[in-house]
Amino acid sequence: MMLQIILPMVLTVILFIALIVLINVATFRDGGDVGRWAAISTIWIVIPIMLGLLIFTALLGGLVYLMYRLLNVTPTYTSLAQDYVYLAEGYIKRATEAIVKPVLQINGILASVIAFFEKMKS
Repeated sequence: MMLQIILPMVLTVILFIALIVLINVATFRDGGDVGRWAAISTIWIVIPIMLGLLIFTALLGGLVYLMYRLLNVTPTYTSLAQDYVYLAEGYIKRATEAIVKPVLQINGILASVIAFFEKMKS
């Protein structure tokens, strides 16, 4: 555990501290060139962002190309699928009307009976 975990961690921390001290000494000693170090820092900050955006751009380009290829194939199959959906829509509408029709007839008959008896009372 000592050689595999703690020693590499301690060496990494010591290396980072030494790097920070070296950069501070080189930058601020005898009116060091702060502008150059700022430019170097900016470059190191921008490089990962540029790489991430390059990967994102490549993925986006790949997706655009795949959509282009897919749109050349899909019109035939989408029109066929749309025809089946319209056919199913007709069947579903007829089935729901057939299911609801008896309920509406019973409600109409009950409303007529209630109206008849209300007229008889008055």
